[in-house]
Amino acid sequence: MTPEQLAAALHTVLTQAVADGDLALEVPAEQDLRVERPRSREHGDWASNVALQLAKRSGMPPRQFAEIVAARLRQVEGVAKVDIAGPGFLNITLDAASAGELARTIVEAGENFGHGDALAGERVNLEFVSANPTGPIHLGGTRWAAVGDALARVLQAAGADVSREYYFNDHGAQIDRFARSLMASARGEEAPEDGYAGAYIDDIAAQIVQRRPDVADLPEEQAQEVFRAVGVELMFEEIKASLADFGVKFDVFFHENSLHESGAVQRAVDRLTEQGEIFQQDGALWLRTTAHGDDKDRVVIKSDGQPAYISGDLAYYLDKRERGFDRNIIMLGADHHGYVQRMMAMCASFGDEPGVNLEILIGQLVNLVKDGRPVRMSKRAGTVVVLEDLVEAVGVDAARYALTRSSTDSQIDIDLDLLASRTNENPVFYVQYAHARTCNVARLAAEDGVHREDGFDPSLLDHETEAVLLAILGDFPRVVAQAAQLREPHRVARYLEDLAGRFHKWYDECRVRPMSADEEITDLHRSRLWLNDATRQVLANGLGLLGVSAPERM
Repeated sequence: MTPEQLAAALHTVLTQAVADGDLALEVPAEQDLRVERPRSREHGDWASNVALQLAKRSGMPPRQFAEIVAARLRQVEGVAKVDIAGPGFLNITLDAASAGELARTIVEAGENFGHGDALAGERVNLEFVSANPTGPIHLGGTRWAAVGDALARVLQAAGADVSREYYFNDHGAQIDRFARSLMASARGEEAPEDGYAGAYIDDIAAQIVQRRPDVADLPEEQAQEVFRAVGVELMFEEIKASLADFGVKFDVFFHENSLHESGAVQRAVDRLTEQGEIFQQDGALWLRTTAHGDDKDRVVIKSDGQPAYISGDLAYYLDKRERGFDRNIIMLGADHHGYVQRMMAMCASFGDEPGVNLEILIGQLVNLVKDGRPVRMSKRAGTVVVLEDLVEAVGVDAARYALTRSSTDSQIDIDLDLLASRTNENPVFYVQYAHARTCNVARLAAEDGVHREDGFDPSLLDHETEAVLLAILGDFPRVVAQAAQLREPHRVARYLEDLAGRFHKWYDECRVRPMSADEEITDLHRSRLWLNDATRQVLANGLGLLGVSAPERM
């Protein structure tokens, strides 16, 4: 029995109690009736706070409400015991057969186990990485690549229609500095004081000269335009290739420059003017963001007629909404905290709801440690630690897992030596090894003649470690749904580490294979193989949500 099935049983019990006159209230939907694992295994398989949640609505004390529900819930097939704890918590224990049946449910559901429909019908635009095309993807962008792709997978598992989008900042002063840096490199000159330096600048400059040998004969302004256009294109291709090698693919690459060339900025200004959100002062056009919680109004079009930085944000947000996205999630770096307030005010200016139509996630810094010392980076000094450096040091799987397993609002230190090790202290190795072990168990069981299709008796899965393992397996759909709701894919990683530990403990205590060639193969062996394979499926599904492989051998 899964938590969802228990929630359905609770819903039926409540509905019948209302029909019989024992309770007086409007019964919530099934998805609003919470069934969770208790903190202590001694308290049962599952717990519910339904009495505390609903007692006030029915006009009775929670304990009395709990007694009515518990008496009816004890009559549900598969429920062995229901205890009432404290002010009215329900602690539910399943009989072994009902608990064990979950193994078959998982195996038969396969890759779909853990998926739900909580976000069905929602169109989500998820914008992440969006690094400037002035250099390779640094560690901050690499973290967002891993977390953003994992979040997209989690949202899709919850039923959302997700579009992964990369906003390419190919307009503005940083692009001019990039072009001047490339031109200086090609001429053998020092990089401009405010420009970019490093081996990648020299490499791109050489490619431009090879592609456009005539650039040396062009006037200064035309030459800079060549270095700008071709340089951005080459850098962009390198960034896309790096992301693809990292397992991150985008549905849309949106160029900022197109907003200014297509008239999108003017359309956004016209829309906001119609809505009374734009005013004129000192020859400039301003957006009245103070009316929506910002600390000051923002210039949209400067007095010289040039668009201010926020103009692109206005046009881009309106473009997303016109493309039909209900929710627009933007993932920004740690240096963008001051950016949130004005963006939310911008959202409200269009008549939308901040936090609903627009969400902004801020990611904290990543520090690399090797040999006990921090690995330094400085983009403009040319000693930047980039995505490829991290992958080369530990591999794609370890890099993605390490960047995703911590909450994005916390700064993280990544120990390169630990991630390259094959020990249980390395979290990605620990989880992947658990999956490989389930595969090995299945292979050896098949060699011994243990086959799932020959029998399954879930009531035999009554060992203490089996009850614990089944409980955590049943919790996977809730973890995925919560990770999607809270935009926290790290919850999946931490769940997998817990699951791996429970599995390793079960493996030490219970055998799937017969002890010797003379031992008779029974339904206990076969039923345990079902449980082994259910664990394998959930580990694979969870790793898949993180974009990490599930190896069959290690």
